[in-house]
Amino acid sequence: MSNPFDLENENGYRAWRDAKLAVYPRSVDELVVPLADPRHLTAAEFTALENRCARANMAIYSAPHLPAADKSLPRQLGQQLGLVHLEGNYLADEDGLSSITPAGDEGSGRGEFIPYTHKPINWHTDGYYNALDRRILGMTLHCAQDAEAGGENALLDHEIAYIQLRDASPDYVAALMQPDAMTIPARMDEDNVARPEQSGPVFAVDPEQGFLTMRYTARTRSIVWKDDAVTQAAVKTLAGITAGSDYILTARLAPGMGLICNNVLHTRSGFSDSPEHRRLLYRGRYYDRLRFDLNTAPARAA
Repeated sequence: MSNPFDLENENGYRAWRDAKLAVYPRSVDELVVPLADPRHLTAAEFTALENRCARANMAIYSAPHLPAADKSLPRQLGQQLGLVHLEGNYLADEDGLSSITPAGDEGSGRGEFIPYTHKPINWHTDGYYNALDRRILGMTLHCAQDAEAGGENALLDHEIAYIQLRDASPDYVAALMQPDAMTIPARMDEDNVARPEQSGPVFAVDPEQGFLTMRYTARTRSIVWKDDAVTQAAVKTLAGITAGSDYILTARLAPGMGLICNNVLHTRSGFSDSPEHRRLLYRGRYYDRLRFDLNTAPARAA
């Protein structure tokens, strides 16, 4: 089958586009799958998760009856779905998952990074500053404790963003597929360079499997967009899509709930904590995409 992301394949794109939009969830409730035990999926649960991810590249699971702070829940769930190669960045916990919670005065250095504050986070895909051979393809976000108020996540399938941008102009997609479309400058530390400059495309098609990937941030500081008229217009149009797409879904994860996805676009609203509700989420970033072709009984057992 020809690839619908090939800009020369208009007929294939139109057929794929229409099928995608026809089944895309219009309510976040359509993403939710209750799980008896995320560590041991039944065949019906596996199929339900597969259905949501086929439609939207993401699913939300719910297991509020289990201890929400148990990190084995998201880790073992991910393993059943092909998520095994964790990024394990230097701010992550020893097991490779990251405990996303306001840093306070713990002296870990996390407080200089917005995810570890109460501040909102604008539209992005995870790992947008990574080198292309370390691209983040899958992501999990498990809620151990919600905030007293706020902390919602807006979600948008990157394939939907692609559709809306291509419908606006295929030239915009072509511009954002350029290898130097988006550059993240080097981040400096006391040793001069903590992370080297990284350029790459926003949209890319995997050369072997043909799936679409996206690296993107809506930030306006510490980012350099290619300085040509078409790229600049594409960036402006994409910002408008994420600001007002009819396909955006908003979720507030409660304890025991979690997101699994193929690194879709997402945000986080600002939030406030209380002693009883100090927001804590476990985030996993993976070099793998979700897979539903793994025949791992008992994981597939009913």
